[in-house]
Formats: sequence, C-alpha cells, structure tokens
Amino acid sequence: MLSPAIDRGLIKKLKDAEDERFHTARPRSAELWTRAWDSMPNGVPMAWHRGSYHHLPMWVDTAAGARFTDVDGFTYSDFNIADMSMFCGYAPEPVVRAVSDRMAKGNQFLLPTEDAILVSEELARRYRLPKWQYTLSASQANTEVIRVARVMTGRDKVLMFDGKYHGHFDHALVELDEAGELVPEEHGLPADVTEHVVIVPFNDVPALERALAHGDVAVVMTEPAMTNNYGLVLPDDGFHDELRAATKAAGTLLACDETHTQVFGPGGLTAQWNLEPDFVAAGKSIAAGVPFGAWGTTDEIAMFLTQMKGPDGERFDMVAIGGTLFGNALSMAAARATMLEVLTPEAYEHTQQLGAKLADGMRASVEKVGLPWHIPHVGPRAGYVFALEPVRNAAEGRATANDFLVRLIRIWLANRGVWEAIVGAGPVVPVPATDEDVDAYLDAWDALVVRLTS
Repeated sequence: MLSPAIDRGLIKKLKDAEDERFHTARPRSAELWTRAWDSMPNGVPMAWHRGSYHHLPMWVDTAAGARFTDVDGFTYSDFNIADMSMFCGYAPEPVVRAVSDRMAKGNQFLLPTEDAILVSEELARRYRLPKWQYTLSASQANTEVIRVARVMTGRDKVLMFDGKYHGHFDHALVELDEAGELVPEEHGLPADVTEHVVIVPFNDVPALERALAHGDVAVVMTEPAMTNNYGLVLPDDGFHDELRAATKAAGTLLACDETHTQVFGPGGLTAQWNLEPDFVAAGKSIAAGVPFGAWGTTDEIAMFLTQMKGPDGERFDMVAIGGTLFGNALSMAAARATMLEVLTPEAYEHTQQLGAKLADGMRASVEKVGLPWHIPHVGPRAGYVFALEPVRNAAEGRATANDFLVRLIRIWLANRGVWEAIVGAGPVVPVPATDEDVDAYLDAWDALVVRLTS
C-alpha cells in the first residue's frame, strides 16, 4: 500500500505525462517498431521487449561502459544493465579482444578447448565446488541441475521459494495463486507441471521442514538472497544454516542459483556467506553477456555423470544433459577473459563502494521528504520497498507493492537519462559505472520523491 502522503491521482498524472514525453521524443524507435510488426509478433524479437513496458519499445544503437544510446540519440546510464547480464559493462576491452581472437580461430567445434579447463578451475576456486558443466543460459543450467538431482535422489519434485525466478523453463514457471494453490504462471506449460513443484515462503523454516518431510523433494533451488521481485529480499539471520540442515536431514539436495547474486563479489554470496550447497548455477554476467551458463557440483555427484560404455562401445545410463552449442569455444573464451580480467576483486570493490553511495543517497532523499520507504542494499545492489520495514518474503512484498508507482519511477528515470530495464527491480551499479552515473540516478530519484510529496 502507498503512504497517505502520496496522492494516487498525482501518480497517474505524472506517469501519463512521462509516457507521453517518452513517446514524443522517440520518432525513430516508433518508426522501427511500426516496420517490425510485419516480421515479428508484437514488433519485437522477444515478447518481453513489448510486454514489460507501458511505453513503446526503445531501439538501441550503440553502447560502451555503463551507458548506451538509442536510435533517437538519447544516452542512458544503465542501472539494470540488461537484467545484470552486462554487469561487466558494454564492450569491455578484454572480452572484445578474446572473442574477436576466438572467432578468427574458430568459435565452435563440438570439442573442448583449453579455455574450458581454465574457466572450470576459476569457477571451482571462486565457488568452492570442484566439478563444472556448461550450457548457454542459467535457465538451462538450472534445468540440468534438477535432472541430475532426480538421478541422485530417485525423487521427482523441486522445491522453490515463493516469488522466485530461476528461468523460463517449465518447472520454474509455477506460482501460488491468491488461494494458495499451485498454478502455471503462463500459458503453454504441461497440464501436470504443478505436480512436480513445491513452493513455500522464503525465510519460513517450519514450512520448509513440513514440505521436505514428505520425502519426495529431489532438490531445493534458491537464490542466496531473492533478487527478482520486490527489490531485494534478504535471508533472516541463520536461515541458510537451517536450510542446509533441513535438506541434509531430509536427504534433499540444495542448489544455489547465483545468476544475479554473483554480482555481489567473487564467488557470489555462496563464497561471501560461506554457504555449502550441492550445486551452484550461474549465467548472464559471468561471460560478459555472451551466451553462457554453468553449474558446479561436488565430486560425489559428478561421479553420476561419468559416461559409461558397454562391451561394444555403446553408451548407457545417460543423464539428460548437454546441447550442441554448450561449452563452445567462443563462450569459453568470453568467460575466461571476463573472470580473469574484468570481474576482479578490485572491480567488485569499486561497485560496492558506488552501491553504498547510491543506497545512502536514496535513503537520504526519502528521509528528507518523510516517505516511509525502506531502501535495502547489498554490495552494488539497492532497491525500494514502500514500507518502513524490509520484506521477508514474497507475500510481504506483494502487500507493499504498487505497480503503477514503480512504473512511474522507471519512466521518470528514463526521461532523465537513467535506465532500469526491469520494473521495480531496483538499481545495480555495474563495473564501469562512475560517480557521475550514480549522481545522475540520485538527481532524478530525488526530483521524483520531492515531486511526489510537494
């Protein structure tokens, strides 16, 4: 719910005006979108490009560092950075160099290159899991983790936390409706998809233990901190210890999806918080936005992936993992350059310092005008909750949410040269961001909260 200090009619008036301003100033994007309807549904290459926003889809021209420019000549400081897939920034020189060199030598062979060893060794060092396999996205990595967990445990179900997002595959697209029943999130899923999924509230250990007591859950999949909804939902003190103890007691495996939380430091929150999962999955920024996914596991689980051959060389006991382009030479070259030359300890420290500056500035603005909003913050990531206290789970997040207000926030920022691609996600400071980028965000943010309360 909104603070009584904010007039709901004012929010709509401001948003309508900002949407119109955005449309009017971007005739070239409008022209391209009109043309694109002849060859693409919704006039875009992916439905999200249309469905995520109330305004017309913007078309991009160029990008470098923490900023990109659209076809109408507007430049934006990017604080969602392509849903964190471009946390390294646009066109980082080491990755451009590595990818260009690899393309010139051949980019895909259905055979390994030495970079696969270097990448696996570095991931093992960062996440403290010894064995690694590769896909082209975190969605695919999570899919393979679930399949391997089923083989290991002989069980079928996957448990996730309400409000999660682990990718766009069948079992990740199940949610609780208002009556507390499991339902598919979108159309096109199998009719029985809900039979394979269990969902409980984040931070609710008793609910977790009750769900695991049935003995049918193969794996619990979670982000260390929930980043996909309601800004940023942090675990209670001791939650991860209790989660690990509960899964071990139930004979259930534990997977940490670090696809977003890997921006918090080398080894993500798994290393930072000394977590001990059976699997870690990652993607997006780990190869600077070049298609890449990875999952790591223990030596014990890796033994189940060893390829067996019969007396005539035939394969058997195969686990359903792999893909033609998985582990390709180009993605491996990008990941190697990203981890060894871009995502360095110094880079993470830089983003954490600017992230603290950003969160502190956002707090100062809302406190100045007396808005009862909470600004969560970890490392380079901040958020905003329309309540004084942090939310502990998705239900609390839904109770404080206001879709129209978060849409006003992002279109207001966009019209002032600051981009947040995902509505309501909150900002993340990328590696090449500067104090000037953070100042641009804070100037726009401050102007809006003043306008909302004047």
